[in-house]
Amino acid sequence: MRELVDPFGRRIEYLRLSVTDRCDFRCFYCIPKGFKDFTPPDTWLSFDEIERVVRLFSELGVSKVRLTGGEPLVRKNLPELASRIGALPGIQDLSLSTNASRLAKHADSLKRAGVGRINVSLDSLDADRFKEITHGDLDKVIEGLMVAKRAGLDPIKINMVVMRGINDHEIGEMVDFCLQNDFTLRFIETMPMGDTGRRATDLYVGLDTVRRRLEEQFELETAVMPGGGPASYVRVKGTSLRIGFITPMSQHFCERCNRVRLSVEGTLFLCLGQTDRMELRPMLRSGMDDEALKAQIMAAIDRKPERHEFNEKPEQVVRIMSLTGG
Repeated sequence: MRELVDPFGRRIEYLRLSVTDRCDFRCFYCIPKGFKDFTPPDTWLSFDEIERVVRLFSELGVSKVRLTGGEPLVRKNLPELASRIGALPGIQDLSLSTNASRLAKHADSLKRAGVGRINVSLDSLDADRFKEITHGDLDKVIEGLMVAKRAGLDPIKINMVVMRGINDHEIGEMVDFCLQNDFTLRFIETMPMGDTGRRATDLYVGLDTVRRRLEEQFELETAVMPGGGPASYVRVKGTSLRIGFITPMSQHFCERCNRVRLSVEGTLFLCLGQTDRMELRPMLRSGMDDEALKAQIMAAIDRKPERHEFNEKPEQVVRIMSLTGG
């Protein structure tokens, strides 16, 4: 089997697949207030096109696929697509990132479709603060989490973007919540993605500070966790709780990067923090055969940059996160 190896020797085995750029939340650090410039649905890749692209990636050694958005459960019939992707030879790990607002309705069907694990964005356990951050309903998220747990989705990872003066005082509460529910907890630093993300960097908290605070309360030991993502993990000794730290600003993890992102329009983004890309949709719709498409994908990986430049060039990425695909 041919494999995708970039110019820096990193094996690409992980595809983050956006199925929509739309979201039913409006997190202030992600989507600008009043933003309506979403891509029209007729530009989205169809399920057949998505399945074909994922199959080609799997034939090039990609074994992990994460369904993202926007909010992926906004896309109609998502469990059907999940089932089609999960059935592809070579796909060993199918996961989902979600805000959980619609998860109660879909958790069982996602589990049956082959989704094994989920990441849920949850920045606050205070309903009013949660609404200020997301314009969403915390009760629906908690309900979705509990239904997902009963459905057997495992592990369930809680992603908390830590923001100074907004939710950094809730770190202990979030640890307790994850301990009580057997969830994994991951803290994330704010990133300068688009104007909204750049404004949110004023709220930046380096996760070394968070870790020191946790060490005052708990005995932490180094841990590992499957999934292929960028987090470094510790375990709270004497418990099953694993806590991850995702540090794109303070300690970038680019040397371990094993992933690329595909937007709902078929744009292959080679780095979250760079502008390098390849447009696959025109190729898919031009009648290009599989071998030629795979050659184009391999050529794109040959252009994958070594690292992001969030610190050096925070103004470089103008697209917002929901347009990139999680």
